[in-house]
Amino acid sequence: MQKKILTRDLTVGMFVQGLCGPWTEHPFWRSRFLVKNEDMLRKLQQSGVVEVWIDTDRGLAPPETDTPAASSPQPAVAGAAEASDASDASDASDVAGSPGASITAAPPVIRSPQRGWTTVSSVPLEAEMQKATGVVMKSRKAVLSMFQEARMGRAIDAQACLPVVNEIGDSVARNPGAVISLARLKTHDDYSFMHSIAACGLMIALARQMGHDEDAIRTAGLAGLLHDIGKALMPNAVLNKPGKLDDVEFREMRRHPEQGYELLRAAGTATEATMDVVLHHHERMDGKGYPHGLAGEDISLLARMGAVCDVYDAVTSARPYKAPWDPSEALSRMAAWTPAHFDPPVFQAFVKALGIYPIGSLVRLQSGRLAVVVEQNSSALMSPTVRVFFSTRSNLHVTPELVDLAAPGCSDRIAGRESLKNWNFNNLDDLWAGRDVLRKLGH
Repeated sequence: MQKKILTRDLTVGMFVQGLCGPWTEHPFWRSRFLVKNEDMLRKLQQSGVVEVWIDTDRGLAPPETDTPAASSPQPAVAGAAEASDASDASDASDVAGSPGASITAAPPVIRSPQRGWTTVSSVPLEAEMQKATGVVMKSRKAVLSMFQEARMGRAIDAQACLPVVNEIGDSVARNPGAVISLARLKTHDDYSFMHSIAACGLMIALARQMGHDEDAIRTAGLAGLLHDIGKALMPNAVLNKPGKLDDVEFREMRRHPEQGYELLRAAGTATEATMDVVLHHHERMDGKGYPHGLAGEDISLLARMGAVCDVYDAVTSARPYKAPWDPSEALSRMAAWTPAHFDPPVFQAFVKALGIYPIGSLVRLQSGRLAVVVEQNSSALMSPTVRVFFSTRSNLHVTPELVDLAAPGCSDRIAGRESLKNWNFNNLDDLWAGRDVLRKLGH
């Protein structure tokens, strides 16, 4: 039997079925677990989570009182922690010291089985950026824990990852550019974990663009989050090598899809659709991918989506042995690889989801100024909002200026994308993400 109780009434030996309030505001990446000791109990009671759901069939029950208790949890996929209910959010953030108290509030996200993730109104990128930063930071810790558990031989509970997927999905629904762009900002040490977060966000955005329902969107996001779980079993010398892999190391790395599939199959908690993406996200439309050389429609739609998201994030991320591609440049090069590598309709939907000039793209305006794209205009993909910072006519930096190219009366336009290789700019991320956000992410 499931009951909702105050967190202060929890005791060691109770089984927590769900944490009420946004997942970013508690210190546990799982939403279901046994309270094994006083340390876990103290963390929960100090976390700012006011109420929890417990399962009395799997742990201790609270003493009987005259206070009526709820007998069943709110509708959720895997526990109340997955619902970003507005009232739960305010309850949790009102507690002094709550980890979420300093995160900028955002409009509630409404999840509808018919329409998927929707919002009351879209949120400007700047407003969502702080919230998304918290989501990325907490997600990074969760994925790190998941990889560590896999490396230690523990079973991966795919359903326990759903709170992560839901929080990323909520951010994508409010403004798809924020969490997707932030997840591109990786260090050498956290590449694998941030790549998983980026793939999750990209898969959710792509599935939404393609009109999938909520369950399909959630499945896509979970597949993106888990697609590289096999890399947890790779030797550290291969996984963290600061240079390019040699032939032997590359053959070892190519084993990660099958190893990830077997890891999830043995655990028995992931759907076939999720495991198929883990196994086949490196397949190509022309049959020259791996591990099975599948071609065309023999590759599932979800795996074809995973292939696009995986490659885009990989090529736009900095690695010790290569500079990142500009986001717009990446789309241009990937378009040239289609249809041999990517499914054309899927890739077209991907471009629409991100924009022709994704956030962070370096562009040249007709006025001769250079700018970084900071936000999309959904009704005018060729006219995003940009931050101008350099004049090619004087070859000097200018005071950064925000320009909405779709605004009435704006006479400037994008003349084309600009290659990062032609310039020695080292602060472009500051221009779209902001120094405070970069500092929080460790950059």
